[in-house]
Amino acid sequence: MNRVPATNWAGSFHYGFRDGLFPASLEQVAEAVSVARSVKVLGSRHSFNGIVDGTLAMMLTDLPADPALETGGAQVSIGAHATYGELALFLARHRLAIHNLASLPHISIAGAIATATHGSGDRLGNLATAVAALELVAGDGSIVRAKRGDPDFAGMVVHLGALGVVTRVTLDVQPEFEVAQTIYEGLSWANLLDHFDEITSAGYSVSVFTQWGDQAGSVWIKQAVSSGASPAGDGPAEFHGAKRATLKRHPIIGLDAENVTEQFGVAGRWSDRLPHFRMGFTPSNGEEIQSELHVPRRHAKAAIEVLLSIAEKFRPLLQTGELRTVAADDLWLSPQYGRDTLSFHFTWVRDQAAVDAATAEIEAALAPYEALPHWGKVFAGRGLGARYAKFPDFARLRERLDPSGKFSNPWLEEKVFGSNAT
Repeated sequence: MNRVPATNWAGSFHYGFRDGLFPASLEQVAEAVSVARSVKVLGSRHSFNGIVDGTLAMMLTDLPADPALETGGAQVSIGAHATYGELALFLARHRLAIHNLASLPHISIAGAIATATHGSGDRLGNLATAVAALELVAGDGSIVRAKRGDPDFAGMVVHLGALGVVTRVTLDVQPEFEVAQTIYEGLSWANLLDHFDEITSAGYSVSVFTQWGDQAGSVWIKQAVSSGASPAGDGPAEFHGAKRATLKRHPIIGLDAENVTEQFGVAGRWSDRLPHFRMGFTPSNGEEIQSELHVPRRHAKAAIEVLLSIAEKFRPLLQTGELRTVAADDLWLSPQYGRDTLSFHFTWVRDQAAVDAATAEIEAALAPYEALPHWGKVFAGRGLGARYAKFPDFARLRERLDPSGKFSNPWLEEKVFGSNAT
């Protein structure tokens, strides 16, 4: 037994773990799971709610990552506990890439895919869509391996930690590419609403950072270029009325931009540009709380307008907001299941009670637009599983893989299944 971290990385959520397990092999994972009454896997600690909380933590950092190329270099297999930054270093040696990254390269692969964590891009699915196969230890200690196309595979990828301990994943890869990032400041709400499709399609990955004030804010355009191509340059001086930034910017206005990925149209490796933050540096702000809601893209304009109508109520708590688009997929518990989405991200000051109240008000305002929360962030709703078409199938899958509920916890039962059972 070992002590486990007391809080998530931002210090905003305190775990209830009393003991920890650090298995060093797949066999040790299986043995530990088979005898445990209740266990939760704790990864890179980037969730902001109780999704991984419990009394016994399992951390997989002692397992070898053992990255390896498969299927003639079209896929990579790696220990699920590895971070995307570690994966990127391995892929760089083989001049390969994955399709996208989230804002932070510090997060674990297993945690990201379990919660449908994502980057941005009109044509890019969330990070779970790259999963071609996975290996997990089910509730009885048996080892289950599944691949894309197998029955129930689409329900096993975004699993919320409810099905087992994911120990290894196989991801689709592609030839490496470079990305050049340019920022435009002073975008008006009128131009964002009138030219939404043009703005979000202006790059491989596009984010709009906003304070929900008089202006929409800044547009961060990440443009893909072929590796070895000529530098993309700064781009035009204006973009839909916004001016090209002349100083390096942090997503949170006023913070030092040293830990932010390179800007000014300087091309670099995909993994050094698609995240907002550089590997090896403290990401984002640290003392923060995050929430996020996804609405179908067809509701984008109406959803933005309704949030603008209540922005004065939540703006004082906001460090920064971000608007991102994500492509539809077929993963059962993905917020993008069957629908392209616009994602509203909020980075809040660390005042849990006030943030809870603001989040509840935002969720109520967006409810008419079929909003679904990011599974790893703060949200007020309960019983959210019922809003997913394939949830009955997921519930049956959980009953098969974890009939005794040893991977459950109060958060899962309340927020996903809508009960108070533990």
